[in-house]
Amino acid sequence: MATAVYLNSASSNPFQATKGKYAAQSVRAVPIRVLSVGKKRSRELQLMVDEYAEKIKYYCSFEDVQIRPNPRNARDQRAQVDDEDAAMMNHIRSDDWYVDIGANVIDGIANGFHELIDDIGNRNLIQVVMLDERGQDIRSEEMAELIGNAGNMGASRLSFCIGGPYGHGRKMRERANKSIKLSSLVLNHQIALLVLMEQLYRSWTILKGQNYHH
Repeated sequence: MATAVYLNSASSNPFQATKGKYAAQSVRAVPIRVLSVGKKRSRELQLMVDEYAEKIKYYCSFEDVQIRPNPRNARDQRAQVDDEDAAMMNHIRSDDWYVDIGANVIDGIANGFHELIDDIGNRNLIQVVMLDERGQDIRSEEMAELIGNAGNMGASRLSFCIGGPYGHGRKMRERANKSIKLSSLVLNHQIALLVLMEQLYRSWTILKGQNYHH
């Protein structure tokens, strides 16, 4: 049975800095998953991503999922985006949804209820944040608030989605709970991934009141 985990500023973390300007908060450690479409990463990029992943894991469960671009070798741009959307949606749909009601957790929803909860549970329990150049400008403090709210409101997972060279398709745009942009500049998807990883770590240091964000 799944249980909700709450973190406080006393957790042991070798990356933890000194006390920062923000007060530490009691925040449920919502699992975070990053889904990114892209070709095989360079060794240097993967090392940097892994470094931030290890830091983030001191605050919450974390997964870095790579999705192959143009998985069916479509010749049409729209078909390519649709195929990448479908591959990403496969990682968003899950059989491990749960609803946290105080100390009681409803876990492992039976297969017979999947159709019933497809439009309700999937949207409410797995929060999806789409990274898009047309998305909302967001500050680091707002990113931290987004993560904190997702955890404390009972989300079973928070998924951040980075599309391929042509962005996201209709399915992802309809599914996303929020659309944000990391910069007004157009970023290469690998650069966007690294910026996102750093911001996720930064967000947790803000939530825990640690001296990283100034």
